[in-house]
Amino acid sequence: MSQNILPKIILIGANHKTAPVELREKLSFSPEETIAALEVLKQDKDIKESLIFSTCNRTEILYIPSKGEQIDRIIEFISVQRSIDISKFKNSLYIYKNDDAILHLFQVASSLDSMVVGEPQILGQIKESYRTAVGNKSSGVLLNRLMHKAFSIAKKVRKETGIGDNAVSISYAAIELANKIFSDLSQKSVMLLGAGEMAELAVEHLISNRVKNILVANRTFKNAVNLAQKFNGQPVKFEERVDALKDVDIIISSTGATDYVMTEKQVKLAMKKRHHNTLFFIDIAVPRDIDPKINTISNAYVYDIDDLKNIVESNIDQRGKETIKAQRFIEEAVVKFHNWLEGLAIVPTIKALNDKMSSIVEIEYKKTFQSLKHLSQQDIDAIKRMTQAIASRTIHDPIRFLRNTGDHRDDSLYLNLSRQLFNLDIPEDD
Repeated sequence: MSQNILPKIILIGANHKTAPVELREKLSFSPEETIAALEVLKQDKDIKESLIFSTCNRTEILYIPSKGEQIDRIIEFISVQRSIDISKFKNSLYIYKNDDAILHLFQVASSLDSMVVGEPQILGQIKESYRTAVGNKSSGVLLNRLMHKAFSIAKKVRKETGIGDNAVSISYAAIELANKIFSDLSQKSVMLLGAGEMAELAVEHLISNRVKNILVANRTFKNAVNLAQKFNGQPVKFEERVDALKDVDIIISSTGATDYVMTEKQVKLAMKKRHHNTLFFIDIAVPRDIDPKINTISNAYVYDIDDLKNIVESNIDQRGKETIKAQRFIEEAVVKFHNWLEGLAIVPTIKALNDKMSSIVEIEYKKTFQSLKHLSQQDIDAIKRMTQAIASRTIHDPIRFLRNTGDHRDDSLYLNLSRQLFNLDIPEDD
């Protein structure tokens, strides 16, 4: 369907695929900046509705213009709001219109456009952006409907595909493996050896699995304290790591050491103290931190980064298959939303047609009865009813035809034709 009758939906943004992190940082809006920026857009008479979505991986502005497309205006708005010259970011922008904008939004909400496909955080972030827009009254009928459809399709993708089921990062795969071995991590204690980025990512996954207790051991004790404090854990001196084995069930190691930080001999002694209860080592360091001979000890299990990579690669393949299914759901949802928009476009045409016929009847009625003074009021009323009935019958079939939209016809062609045939004047704001 041609877009000249439908309300315009436009999305302008930059993400991890189009802009480096240094630029994304400059383009991002804090929650307070988002509220202030939405207020500016709300005062713009050429922007009917707007929403700003900003995370570390993307900044996007979704809006409904009152007239035209207002693309240059929005790019200038970004430049002013973020105090950055247009030439510095324009080439990193993507611009989606109408069905393409709807498709992109649904893909983002469903985590098909994320750096890690299937990650669950994105939907919560979009919902928060929408709540901000609603609270600021910058979102109206169209964006409200569109956003709720985005949430609905994201929920369907999550529920009916396996897109988020399998780990696609080393840290997440490590926790998934621990989950499989222990089935319930909520009663387990974990010790992290090392306090770097990999360890921090692992902690985030552990917390989401409601692990009972987290110990952090690091050569620089200050770093152990900082990471433990961040996640309400317990710092441990690196020299205490072997003694701490009696109190934990899982060890995740990601130090920068060149030799093993946990040896077969150390673990053998620790297993006696813990009555040979299961001890699970996940070694995500390169070179390896954990002596592979520990695997020979009863109830001690060691998995290294190669084991985890195999899990991740298998999961990426599986997630790719689920992505195809998710894309089908999304494209179907785009078609349904487009049909709803078409229904909106038909309403003002039908109203204008009814108004035009009523106006013609009224004008001709007054003109005619000025020269028919001899008729009784009863005759006048009867003729008026007949005239109105003729007008209603005349437009009954065209209106029924317009309402009977179909998947295999270009409805905008008939809407345009009807407007031209009856010379209907419909303001763009309708």
